[in-house]
Amino acid sequence: MSHLTDAQVELQLQSLEGWRKEGNAIIKTFIFHDFVEAMSFMVQAAFRAQELEHHPEWTNIYNEVHVRLTTNDLNGISSHDIRLAKRMEEILQQKTF
Repeated sequence: MSHLTDAQVELQLQSLEGWRKEGNAIIKTFIFHDFVEAMSFMVQAAFRAQELEHHPEWTNIYNEVHVRLTTNDLNGISSHDIRLAKRMEEILQQKTF
């Protein structure tokens, strides 16, 4: 796991639609058709997070999932945050929820 510079983060975010840097984290709000889709996404993302041993800060309000990724040990954004964001995007692309 490596701490990323602001320039490295911005470069990585170019390939992650809807993600943006906010302070020492990257964030995104996912919008789904309904509560069931939102929760299905969260369950699948939870399995991916566990595989990486890197867990998101997130909240769910009906059909919205608000995600904040940061690496607390580094007090910043790491390669783990980018990797988990990419896995979340893969879930969306696969439409398995």
